[in-house]
Amino acid sequence: MSQRARIAVARKVKGAERVRMTPRPTGVTREAGRSAIDPAVTFNIPIALTWLRIVLIPVFVGVYYLPDGWLSPAMQNWLAMVVFALAAITDWLDGYLARRWGEVSAFGAFLDPVADKLMVAAALIMLVQLGRADSWLAIIIIGREIAISALREWMAQLGKSTSVAVAFIGKVKTAAQMVAIIALLLWEPVIPGVSTPWVGTVALWIAALLTLWSMLHYLRLAAPHVSESARPKPPAAAPLASIDPNAPKKL
Repeated sequence: MSQRARIAVARKVKGAERVRMTPRPTGVTREAGRSAIDPAVTFNIPIALTWLRIVLIPVFVGVYYLPDGWLSPAMQNWLAMVVFALAAITDWLDGYLARRWGEVSAFGAFLDPVADKLMVAAALIMLVQLGRADSWLAIIIIGREIAISALREWMAQLGKSTSVAVAFIGKVKTAAQMVAIIALLLWEPVIPGVSTPWVGTVALWIAALLTLWSMLHYLRLAAPHVSESARPKPPAAAPLASIDPNAPKKL
C-alpha cells in the first residue's frame, strides 16, 4: 500500500472514531425524533383507528334500535357489548401505535380525546335510556369530561398543558368506566354466582367517585396558573424624557 493510501485510510478511521465518540446532547434519546408531534399529518393508521372508534359509536347504539325479531334481547346485549369493547381497544391501540411508529400528530392528539368522550357519553346515555344506569351518575361523568376538556384547552392556550396532563388516577377512572359500561351493556350472566349488572353498577359508582376525585386533582394543579392569569399586570413604565444639558434652566 502506498504512503498516500495509508494516509487516506488513517483519516477515515479517525473520522469514524470522532463520530462514534461524539456525546449525545443531554435529554436527547433515540426515540426523541420518533415521538415528536407532526402538525402536518392529518391521516395515518393511528388516526384511522380513532376514526373507526367514532364510526363504531352509532353501530353499538343502533343495535338496540333494530326491528323486533331481528335479534333476541340477549343477542342485542352481546353484540352491543362486543362493538363497544372493540371501540375501547382502539382507544389503547391508536396511542400505542402512534408512539411505537413515531406517528404522533397534532390532529391525532386533538381527535383522540374527542372520540373517547363521544364514545363514553353515547354509551352512558344509552344505558340511562335502557334503565341500567342512574341518570345523575351519567351527568357527573359526562359533565366532568366536558369541564376537564375545557380546562385543558384553556391551559394549552396559556402554554401550561403539561400541568394538567393525564394522571394515574385518570387512567384508573377510565379503566373502571370501561368495565362498568361493558358489564352494563352485556347485562347477561357470564360468571356463575356473579351478577353482571351488580358488577357494572359497582364499577360505575367507583368510576363516578374517581371522576370527582380526578377533577379536583386537575383543578388543584391548574389553580396556581388560574390565579396568575387573573392577576392584573402592572402598567408599563413610561419612557423617561431625554434631557438636553444645554437647555436653559428655569429659575
